[in-house]
Amino acid sequence: QVQLVESGGGLVQPGGSLRLSCAASGRIFSINPMGWYRQAPGKERESVARISSTGTINYADSVKGRFTIDRPNSKNIYLQMNSLRPEDTAVYYCNLFNGRNYWGKGTLVTVSS
Repeated sequence: QVQLVESGGGLVQPGGSLRLSCAASGRIFSINPMGWYRQAPGKERESVARISSTGTINYADSVKGRFTIDRPNSKNIYLQMNSLRPEDTAVYYCNLFNGRNYWGKGTLVTVSS
């Protein structure tokens, strides 16, 4: 059974930075795609940054140049978020695909002055 646990969310002022972490446990391999999604109030969940099975990285246009995804090993993934904007406010979820999608419970990021 795969489990994902996110951490690192919080309240930050516009222009600030946060670093999200996701720790995975269970039967996981580096080939399993992982990524970050977010869901803002009243909106659908959207992809923020993903690393494919081949290591290809994709970012949402809205975060390019500001967010950086990093996966130093098969079970940990990070999201460095810089120059945060109020519209980045959302619950951020860690995702892994291993025959099916697995999700963490999410961590709340609030960007507000």
